[in-house]
Amino acid sequence: MFEFELPERFRRYVPPAVWLMVAAVLLLIPMKIIGYGYLPGDDALRHCAKAVSGKPWPEILVVGDTFKFDHNLGWHALLGAVHRVTNWDAEGLVIFSVVALFFVVNAAMLPWLKRPEAWLVALLAAMIVSDLPQRFMLGRPFILTTTVLMSILFASQNAKPGLKIFALFTAMIGACTFFHGVWYLWALPIAAFIFAGQFRWAALLASAWLTGVFCSALLTGHPAEYFLAAFDMMRFSIGKHATSRTMVTEFQPFGGDILAVIILGAVVALRLWTKAATPAFARNPAFWLVCGCWMLGFRVSRFWEDWGWPALMVLIAMEVQFLLLANFAADSLRRLLLAAILTVAAFFAVTSDLNSRWTQSLTWTFLTPDVPELAGWMPDAGGILYSADMGVFYQTFFKNPHGNWRYQLGYEPSLMPADDFETYEKILWNNGDAKAYAPWVEKMKPADRLVIHGNGGQRPNIPQLEWNYGVSGMWVGRTPRTQP
Repeated sequence: MFEFELPERFRRYVPPAVWLMVAAVLLLIPMKIIGYGYLPGDDALRHCAKAVSGKPWPEILVVGDTFKFDHNLGWHALLGAVHRVTNWDAEGLVIFSVVALFFVVNAAMLPWLKRPEAWLVALLAAMIVSDLPQRFMLGRPFILTTTVLMSILFASQNAKPGLKIFALFTAMIGACTFFHGVWYLWALPIAAFIFAGQFRWAALLASAWLTGVFCSALLTGHPAEYFLAAFDMMRFSIGKHATSRTMVTEFQPFGGDILAVIILGAVVALRLWTKAATPAFARNPAFWLVCGCWMLGFRVSRFWEDWGWPALMVLIAMEVQFLLLANFAADSLRRLLLAAILTVAAFFAVTSDLNSRWTQSLTWTFLTPDVPELAGWMPDAGGILYSADMGVFYQTFFKNPHGNWRYQLGYEPSLMPADDFETYEKILWNNGDAKAYAPWVEKMKPADRLVIHGNGGQRPNIPQLEWNYGVSGMWVGRTPRTQP
């Protein structure tokens, strides 16, 4: 069968052309999604608003004894510096965070691969059967931890342990823990290396972890508080709740992600079919990390989402790369055409607005003093905004970073004073029943406001307050201005 091949003088341009296509699509994907008007729904909003506000958390949230230290201190310092240099507002910082972190977490994998198009296959697989690429678009510092994790797993397959690798691992772990703050979970990949029998790598990673975390703790200027803050956040976020239903979604259990298990089985089958000469899965720490985090996901889904699925992507990319190396010459037209197809497929798959996943924020309505219908209905100076919905905090703080009030519920319920946390749990336990709000209503002062979601046809059954349906989907309550 006739097969067209590129002239010899053009063949040397194929490898750089493939690299350029892959890198370009990894930048175009987040830019296209941002072009829809996309905003992430949670922590990126509060990170960027905090950077613009310049205020510490106790001046933003009503916090109890569990709040000791900002465990994302490094990330907020970076965003604050970007804000001062560029004068970007909170929305500009969110766009920066989303685009930069999506590009970094994907592009950082390419130097470890001989065939970068193999990463597009992993990205496609993750996009089709999971929400991991959507998590890559959240603009949050955990993405840096994911980047470092996957880089380490790739490095262990492509390099030999030594001083240069130790220095690289130390710098990467130090940086991601300084920005993200979650230092203790690095025990997971260390354990994976041990299970894989890669003891030299395990020792190197453990040493780099200890050194990097110690350096990042010193950078914060509060090393003791740094070590305790992230650990306490995890302990209180999970341990204070009587039921998983009242936890934030990411801390709730997952259902097993059966499609990911099928993909893992397909990767194993591919290995058997191709008879790859690469080390067996039993010697691969990525495989053990996938298995271990899948089991831990039945307790807390983030084990799987932040550690298990990224490890599975590494496995997919490595196995696909072996297949490509065996069947597609590096400078062939076939490789160029396949890379072009994968580039287009990845772009279409990730940017597809399936179920409005990228345009949901276009329907948000915000509580701001600029809305005429809310005149007099925003919290007054020194007031507190009560709500049992974290989305109210994220969106309102995002739009009002300089607001002179505080939020009863912020980004983690367990940070509230104990009695307020108890009220919050009762509200969720009773599915938002009006009677559960009674403790908050009783303590409300004239400067405070209570926000409850609902439609315009039925005001909340809390007659102690007067109500205003100032923006669609939200009722704002305040103590009566005139007493009967």
